[in-house]
Amino acid sequence: QVQLVESGGGSVQAGGSLRLSCVASGRIFSISRVGWFRQAPGKEREFVAAITWSGGMTSYADSVKGRFTVSGDKARNTVYLQMNNLNPEDTAVYYCAVRPLTVSRYDYWGQGTQVTVSS
Repeated sequence: QVQLVESGGGSVQAGGSLRLSCVASGRIFSISRVGWFRQAPGKEREFVAAITWSGGMTSYADSVKGRFTVSGDKARNTVYLQMNNLNPEDTAVYYCAVRPLTVSRYDYWGQGTQVTVSS
């Protein structure tokens, strides 16, 4: 089992920035990658970004490329999502999730943190 706790959400104006944190605990050694997802009201959950736990390779959704940066601090078992130049379309609940080494899906999810961007 891996437990995840997100923090850092809040309300900002368009053009502003926020940094989300995701702290992992439990079976850390079983983590393959950590992903960030978001779900806006009335919409399906969508992929935002991900980072591999061991090598730090990153990937991003086209909608956030150039604005968001995912990074990891293995010493703190923490993954960050730096979000710059936010716009109202970024408003959503943001979740971090863990994909274990043994499966090809995200099996563990945090509780989510709300991000609200006003125009």
